[in-house]
Amino acid sequence: MSAAPSSPNPAAAWTPRANPWLIAFVVSLAAFMEVLDTSIANVALPHIAGNLGASSDESTWVLTSYLVSNAIVLPITGWLVSLVGRKRFFLGCISLFTVSSLLCGIAPTLPFLLLARVIQGAGGGGLQPMAQAILADTFPPKLRGLAFSIYGVTAVVAPAIGPTLGGWITDNYTWRWIFLMNLPVGILALFLVFTFVEDPPFLKRTTLHESKIDYFGFGLLAVGIAFLQIVLDKGQEDDWFGSHFILTLSIISIICLVSLVIWELRVKEPILDIRLFKNINFATASLMMFMVGAASFSTTVLMPQFLQNLMGYTAESAGMVLSAAAVILLIELPLVGQLAGRIQARYLMALGWGALTIAMFYSTHRVDLEMSFASATWLRIAQYVPMGFIFIPATMVAYVGLPQEKSNAVAGLINFVRNMGSSVGTSAVTTILARRSQFHQVALASHTALSDPNFQNSTASLAAHLGRTNGGSQAQMAAYGQLYGAMQSQASALSYIDTFWILGVATGTMFVLSFLLRKNNPRKADSQVLAH
Repeated sequence: MSAAPSSPNPAAAWTPRANPWLIAFVVSLAAFMEVLDTSIANVALPHIAGNLGASSDESTWVLTSYLVSNAIVLPITGWLVSLVGRKRFFLGCISLFTVSSLLCGIAPTLPFLLLARVIQGAGGGGLQPMAQAILADTFPPKLRGLAFSIYGVTAVVAPAIGPTLGGWITDNYTWRWIFLMNLPVGILALFLVFTFVEDPPFLKRTTLHESKIDYFGFGLLAVGIAFLQIVLDKGQEDDWFGSHFILTLSIISIICLVSLVIWELRVKEPILDIRLFKNINFATASLMMFMVGAASFSTTVLMPQFLQNLMGYTAESAGMVLSAAAVILLIELPLVGQLAGRIQARYLMALGWGALTIAMFYSTHRVDLEMSFASATWLRIAQYVPMGFIFIPATMVAYVGLPQEKSNAVAGLINFVRNMGSSVGTSAVTTILARRSQFHQVALASHTALSDPNFQNSTASLAAHLGRTNGGSQAQMAAYGQLYGAMQSQASALSYIDTFWILGVATGTMFVLSFLLRKNNPRKADSQVLAH
């Protein structure tokens, strides 16, 4: 593919006035603040419920309200940028997120906190895609891998350290500081973005008079995504389709989302650029990012739950297991960024998915109730470090073959599918754990019949040991209780093994799909990225 030298590309000729690496730090700082907030509040829910006089079920809406609002804004960021400009939109999102963080921190009641979280989610929805789109336009394709490695710190590392940081703040200070600490970061980010970030000349702007607002499409999107997010967040808690509430929301969500796709493909000025998925490369990259979200968040949920619920770890100790992998990933991401400028993205992604598949199947053999702290830490490293080899190349590949003015829409959709993958993955592993635990408990219970000689011997031996401090009948009941508890723990441990096995199959499928991605030449990527 060749281009005539007499017709230079204005997109390729433009460079920002500020140092690109300074811009990368500035936009990643704002995105890090938002991503951290999606996971930092999880461990503080009991404290929030107690302080505001709410039940545990009511407090979970602190997470759901944020996710719903965030999910609605993410896919339409490209359209919003076309109306107000990217820099203005980015500054508006930071301002909204910072002010709403203050409102969350001073919330006197749960309804006030939920309203503030909805506003915070709306502001936060634009931070990730805008940071990614700014990086894509600021750096030439051969340096994008290294630039996206800085952004990768926000998207991959922040969720891993969020629970640990949130637990430490809550235990030592108050849950309100997990929101109030956003204020200085947000103010600093506002100043830096206003000073150093600028819109490239090739970004097209439209006014409200020139653009016909797709109200119907936005309504379908808002209802469909909001109800889907609630279903994913509350499904297992309400027994999925055994609940009329969940069943009703699921039907409405499916109808709205199917109608949205049909409508957006027919309307002249869609609010959501569904046509991007006609590009096979973008569609495959989106699937990869969906699985990145599902795999990273599901393992972030699995390991702390296993360590705390079955092995008696404190939140701080479980957090230390996660933090070790996050530290190694911080060192790894810049190296992967450099490799992405030399090696085809699909090969790096295949390496990452292959390593992750091995880690998941290895986990099925290493997860047990006698696992040491060191073993748990190394297992977590094996599960999380391959993410760096997937996230950066997948982010780069999403832009290959698409015009540069589509970067805002691409960034919005890529981050949207990754966030939905996080919700689906978390919901899926929670459901699998509950169902498989019940299955294994029934299977193990078949060996606890009173006629079973092994069970009789175990009960008698344990009762004799307990009988030294208790009466005969009390010792017998205590023995039954301890054996039942051990059976429950074993059933739960087996359910974790099953879950890792299923994740191994899913990541193995992604390994195969990696080779279907379009070939990119990292050293001569400009012509490919702008081809359309």
